[in-house]
Amino acid sequence: MLFIILAPLIGFIINGILFSTPLKNKLFKNSGEENINKTVSFIACLSVFISAVLTTFLFFKISGAEGHNISITETLFTWINSGNLKISIEFLFDPLSSVMALVVTWVSFLIHVYSIGYMHGDKSYARYFSYLNLFVFFMLILILGNNFPLMFVGWEGVGLASYLLIGFWYQDLEKSYAGRKAFIVNRIGDFGFILGIFLIYYVCGSLNYQDVFNTLSNPQFLSGVSTTIITAIALLLFVGAVGKSAQIPLYVWLPDAMAGPTPVSALIHAATMVTAGVYMTTRCNLIYSLAPFAQYVVLTIATLTALIAALIALTQNDIKKVLAYSTVSQLGYMFMAVGTGAYIFAIFHLVTHAFFKALLFLGSGSVIHALSGEQDIRKMGGLRKLIPTTSWTFLAATLAISGVPLFSGFYSKDEILGAVYHGGFPIIWFIGVITAVLTAFYMFRLYFLTFEGKSRMSYEEKKHVHESPSNMTIPLIVLAVLSVIGGYIGFPEFISHTMGIGSSNLLKHYLSGVIYNVDIAHNASEAHHLFGHWTLLMISVIAAFAGILLAYLFYMLKPAIPTTLSARPLLRSLYRSSLDKFYVDELYSRIFLSPYYHFSEQFADFDNKIIDGAVNGISDNMRCLAGYVRGIETGVLRIYAASMFVGIVLILIAIFI
Repeated sequence: MLFIILAPLIGFIINGILFSTPLKNKLFKNSGEENINKTVSFIACLSVFISAVLTTFLFFKISGAEGHNISITETLFTWINSGNLKISIEFLFDPLSSVMALVVTWVSFLIHVYSIGYMHGDKSYARYFSYLNLFVFFMLILILGNNFPLMFVGWEGVGLASYLLIGFWYQDLEKSYAGRKAFIVNRIGDFGFILGIFLIYYVCGSLNYQDVFNTLSNPQFLSGVSTTIITAIALLLFVGAVGKSAQIPLYVWLPDAMAGPTPVSALIHAATMVTAGVYMTTRCNLIYSLAPFAQYVVLTIATLTALIAALIALTQNDIKKVLAYSTVSQLGYMFMAVGTGAYIFAIFHLVTHAFFKALLFLGSGSVIHALSGEQDIRKMGGLRKLIPTTSWTFLAATLAISGVPLFSGFYSKDEILGAVYHGGFPIIWFIGVITAVLTAFYMFRLYFLTFEGKSRMSYEEKKHVHESPSNMTIPLIVLAVLSVIGGYIGFPEFISHTMGIGSSNLLKHYLSGVIYNVDIAHNASEAHHLFGHWTLLMISVIAAFAGILLAYLFYMLKPAIPTTLSARPLLRSLYRSSLDKFYVDELYSRIFLSPYYHFSEQFADFDNKIIDGAVNGISDNMRCLAGYVRGIETGVLRIYAASMFVGIVLILIAIFI
């Protein structure tokens, strides 16, 4: 298991030291830049490929064993030993971490391969791939660590690596600012996360997963622990998830993260960093199941995030910004599952989302590559015939995220909505359905404006449009296949039971051993619900096709409708609010940044005028006094003698008078 983690680290060290520093010019001065870049990409891709293969081997090893609680642990050494606190560098490969590791390593490998073509010719090619390897290394530590401090190391590590990748083109001040914004906003959430870890140790006396969860599953121990403390732990951990997984109010960093190279957007927004919060809350499912109030908070924030992000995505014109807000919305769906106790469905949607969202971002990168950097969808159109591979794979991902039957996103999203409804939250379910309609609408708006209809490019621009090279299109094809068939790992059991084929939910069966409260969302009796499984399924299908048909009407049949509607007073203000992202960044700037800058200036003035002024004033006075004293030192002996005589006389007068 250790080599799964070390392989990307070795790739980072080799590319980072040998090819990203001045040492490269000394060691490889006779090698061409092209040959060096080939070596760099080979090392980077090979390191992640080794991790992926080893992860797959261990996955089959534990999945083929009997029982559901099979896991592999590997302890290296004691990291911290202070009093009763003992923390080891220890790794855990169990069903939950294996699923995450599989997704992270294989999707990251495809993104590495794609990056060979996308970053071709970049002057910091080696630095880019070394950062990618570093990101995968820290992500694997986060996933495979067997205690909360080790998870936190990975948690902070991916924050650092994402800062480096988002601000990769740091010469551009806007991109540099985006990297800093992501780093700072995440530190806010991380502060809550580490407080939650402290509180876990205070309550349980350990930070090892097995010790903590065994302690909290002991009824006798729980009888002496206040529910308020458990709720506080759950909420503090969720604060960390809010920052890392971009939920309200800390989601503002994620859309700006588009400043990085497009493969970075796919890496961060698909299967890795942003899903870390979902993984962490699922790993701590016992804690959340013991804190119903915390689950309600998670459910409420997740629902608002899913809806608001979808509303913003409706009007965005940057191809990557639409996908960024789509990611925020889909993460809301995952946390809706967590909030209702349907943890397995949260992981299910995490997996399918990794496939189709990575494909969407890489597809958008292929579009940007074909159009020489253009990202405004209003300047595109008619690209299906010019870049057919990108077009068809992008369509597959669009159908998947829209929830069209037989595609992966349909199954995972339907399971979440069903869990919310049968968990006793019909209003939340209704908002989720509306969000599903909006998702299908804005995604097909993106597809139609980009690939269908008449081209809105000039003749010269259109002449230079070209399909991406094979090292970019092959990952698209692989992800397109996964976007189609990936949902069958969690095929709904009520459908398979109706068909008489028994249990078919492979993911649920596999993860049941690490979820302490399986199917907690379905504890409520369906007799009290208006809709059954099949009715909910049909409503989900109708929602998906309603959004698609509306988008087809607005942007293919009657393209004048959006302009006409946005011209009406009420709709115009709503349109502007959505286009300007409901002014959240401006609000944060007014509430937090402006006062911070103001007080910073005041403190700077206080430091300059009072603190520095006092110190400088003393030095100036001493300098002045020294000048007077220096004037007395004339070097004339008669003056010195006269001064001594006057001094003696004054002393005698003072003594005798």
